[in-house]
Amino acid sequence: MNTEDVLAIFKECGAILEGHFILSSGLRSPVFLQKARVFMYPDKAEILCRALADKIRAEGYGNVTKVVSPAVGGIIPGYETARHLKLPALYTERVDGAFQMRRGFEIEKNEKVIVVEDIVSTGLSIRECIETLRNIGADVVAAACLIDRSAGEADVGVPLVSLTQFKVPAYPADNLPPELAALPAVKPGSRGLQ
Repeated sequence: MNTEDVLAIFKECGAILEGHFILSSGLRSPVFLQKARVFMYPDKAEILCRALADKIRAEGYGNVTKVVSPAVGGIIPGYETARHLKLPALYTERVDGAFQMRRGFEIEKNEKVIVVEDIVSTGLSIRECIETLRNIGADVVAAACLIDRSAGEADVGVPLVSLTQFKVPAYPADNLPPELAALPAVKPGSRGLQ
């Protein structure tokens, strides 16, 4: 799939929003990719995640034994990508602000895993997930996402496989362009949910 194919699915699902959005990273943006509007259609999620699984294999990371995602946003793409890789899908979740493995999920010491996320802006969720996994002994060989909003600028600490890159402007809250500052801010993401 190319960028136009991916964005066409997001547009078809009404998932490219315009306004003033507070991203999970705290940055502000005039564009928000509301992936939940895509994931509500299993056939659309399947198309995107099958293509991501194919790209993961093509880039040489098909030898992993588990897919791990940061909750909440990464759960659906992680599960669906794992299904196409024929691997177990696990996820971390925040407890008192930090990611943890819960629900009986287990990873063996030195087990090769890949982190799968929905959309990367700064890479913070992936970095936090990787830290959690490394603390329990996992060998995180790569990370993957459907859309890299940073267009390759985000450092997640391991190689990042993205289905596509789509650079969207993002600004610190104290340095907004006037047209963005004039709009009310909305926080549509999941960070901070318990």
